[in-house]
Amino acid sequence: MSEYRIIFQPRDITFTAEEGENLLEVAMKAGIHINASCGGNSTCGRCKVRIVDGNAGGSLPYPQVSLEEFNNGIRLACKTTIHSNLTVEIPLESQVDRRLLKRIEHPRILSASDMNQFIKEWKINPPVTKHYIELPEPTVDDNISDADRLLRELKRQYGMDDTSVSFDALRILSERLRSAGWKVTVTISYSGKEHKVVNVESGDTEKQHYGIAIDIGTTTVCGQLLDTGRYRTLKEIDVIQGKESAVIAETSDYNSQISYGEDVISRIMYSRKKGGLKRLQKAVIDTINSIIKELVEKGSINPDFINHIVMAGNTTMTHLAIGMNPQYLMLAPYTPAFTHAPSLKAKELNLNTNESACVSFLPCVASYIGGDIVAGILGTGIFERDKIALYMDIGTNGEIVLGNKDWLICASCSAGPAFEGGGIKYGMRAGKGAIEQIHINPSTYEPMILTVEKAKPAGICGSGLIDIVAELLKAGLIDQNGKFRQKPSTDRIRQGDDGAEYIISYAKETAINKDIVITEVDMDNILRAKAAMYAGCKVLLDVAGLEFRDVDMVFIAGGFGHYINPEKAQLIGLLPEVPLDRFVFVGNGSLLGARLVSFSQELMKKSERISSSMTNIDLSQSHKFMDEFIAAMFLPHTNRKEFSQVFERLE
Repeated sequence: MSEYRIIFQPRDITFTAEEGENLLEVAMKAGIHINASCGGNSTCGRCKVRIVDGNAGGSLPYPQVSLEEFNNGIRLACKTTIHSNLTVEIPLESQVDRRLLKRIEHPRILSASDMNQFIKEWKINPPVTKHYIELPEPTVDDNISDADRLLRELKRQYGMDDTSVSFDALRILSERLRSAGWKVTVTISYSGKEHKVVNVESGDTEKQHYGIAIDIGTTTVCGQLLDTGRYRTLKEIDVIQGKESAVIAETSDYNSQISYGEDVISRIMYSRKKGGLKRLQKAVIDTINSIIKELVEKGSINPDFINHIVMAGNTTMTHLAIGMNPQYLMLAPYTPAFTHAPSLKAKELNLNTNESACVSFLPCVASYIGGDIVAGILGTGIFERDKIALYMDIGTNGEIVLGNKDWLICASCSAGPAFEGGGIKYGMRAGKGAIEQIHINPSTYEPMILTVEKAKPAGICGSGLIDIVAELLKAGLIDQNGKFRQKPSTDRIRQGDDGAEYIISYAKETAINKDIVITEVDMDNILRAKAAMYAGCKVLLDVAGLEFRDVDMVFIAGGFGHYINPEKAQLIGLLPEVPLDRFVFVGNGSLLGARLVSFSQELMKKSERISSSMTNIDLSQSHKFMDEFIAAMFLPHTNRKEFSQVFERLE
């Protein structure tokens, strides 16, 4: 079979492909991840590429590709096959480039230091530890087994009387003890019931003991390298990299599963294809391994000394990482295969660390409430607070938790991908050139914009979408249904292919050489997303017999949550009208919780208690949710009493 050379621009990466291979799949093999939110079935139209040179078959026009684009070499990667050497240019709007993640230092609003204020009975006591031990050599009078000799000394020197030796450790024990002169370091994991020796190393490596915390996001995977080889203070396990910090390095990358679908439903659907589950698992494990590799390089450590990996992710991501069939998560009655994942070894997941490293997952609650939310509740301490708190993780699959130390109820509402750039004509993730802040002059109606990295505008990210809708509303350019008012006194409003639209940036000012606009169709999608989140909160409050004024604190979580302007989010009715000082920005609650668990056996137990104590409310079966959703499809809301101060500002 013929082989061809494929050159991907602008990254100048060359890869070899065979006759008839699919271009999208070849790009993925080459490590080039192209937007393909539909999983490659040609419905989303996001995987557009330009064939600069060569013969690409299967390139008939599709509805998402205009005739002008087609004549200029634009094709859908998912429908393009290879029949010659190719030079392929990936337009900016189709790129998924991890370098765009290195955008700003994320504000650390909540940290490990805060735990001391409201989480009781916890201390720094990692669930995986290392202990140096010198054993007496066997004699005729003392010839008990090597395993019993080791356990005897662990009990004598460290007081461990509930310890066993794993099979993997037992296989290397005899030779390791003798080659090391009976001076070894043992790695011990604690499951909550017993201690177990999982590895034996020659000599004293007690201080060479590291952990990894991983947040498996649907869009982004984040990781931190942790020094668990020394006793730590609360302050030292915060994200302040340096000699006094337990966080040695951190990094993030796009989840490679993006190329199979942008949301959990599309990925579950893909997993049902032949070989789909295996490909999805490999994609996310490859991403995690790339993160581990970068962390190891940044920290200048030996990966053989990584002994514990803690992961947190939504229920679908957790299933896919383990390689478990997730299809029943989307089929009534929406049953996960598990909520408490078994403890695994790194070699079972093909992770590039010490093969005996323990892998722990934060427990899930239900099909759409995962370990990432449990981690966030752990990190915020809601489960041990006296006062009522509300936790909102704003994203495609918005999750909400309400409660305190006595009770917790939760729900998931499908807000849609609008706040992450999906379903928006010029929407994009918060990467280079994304418009993230907008102000409209109320007299001239001219916009002032700020973009990520101060680059030329390339699209609009979530915080920018909130800003633009709020600013259009404040300036009187749209009504409370999100429709442009008649006879606008600005040339910025015009009729486009999707109806009326407002020009944010003209083509000559942008990185994509097109006018960047916000359309009425876009605003409908934003209204639906914000209405779903707000309605979900209202239903939980109604179930609990509470109102927003009864909520002492509102925690906003998720990568997108970092950048929300709460005042503007209230203006459009996304966030409730409570005093602004009640909002607390968590940042990555999933990663915070995973990091805490890496240092504390008690907090691991508490995460299991949180998972078991949450009551999940199924909004898909709630008539109240639909009523509240319809009421919230208005800027800011149909009920003036719920946003009385906002209405006053608008009048």
